Amino acid sequence: MLQQLHDMVLRADYTTWYYLNVAWHNPFFDAVIPFFRNQWFWVPLYVFLAIFMPYNYRRQGIFWCIGFIITFALADSVSASFIKPHIHRLRPCNDPYLSGIVHLLVPCGSGFSFPSSHASNHFALALFGAVTIGKRTRWIWPIALFWAALISYSQVYVGVHFPLDVFCGALFGILVGLGTGKLFNRYFSLQAA
Repeated sequence: MLQQLHDMVLRADYTTWYYLNVAWHNPFFDAVIPFFRNQWFWVPLYVFLAIFMPYNYRRQGIFWCIGFIITFALADSVSASFIKPHIHRLRPCNDPYLSGIVHLLVPCGSGFSFPSSHASNHFALALFGAVTIGKRTRWIWPIALFWAALISYSQVYVGVHFPLDVFCGALFGILVGLGTGKLFNRYFSLQAA
């Protein structure tokens, strides 16, 4: 029974990957989507937050920036340094069975695939931001979740992750972001200066 469930989940994962990476690609997305997964593309957002939060919330804003960095470090270190080395799942671009069909748009990387650290990190940051800022500004929630989902989708589109890697990475990131966000809210209160 468990083996059948395992096989069914993997079959769905490979089928979904095939459509998202191989069948549904187009020149416009090929040109645009790799930017969404590039960490340098988002530097202006991080610089904005690093200035905006302390400027508007003073001391609490500085603590918020520290919480943001801790959230990232926690999600990244656990997903990349603890989970991936124990699961050992090959990336689609490193899988010899898929090498003839994978639509690879970025360097593949030599690391393992499960879970997606991009998905873990960005969902953790999105949830941390939404939980802490979203109490005061509700529109942050859909924007933060869309941002994390877009980055996660791009991982599958460019050929470096399977959908299951991204889904599980996102779930892990959500747990981390909720946890750090709730801890921040418990000990600090964002009040405009």
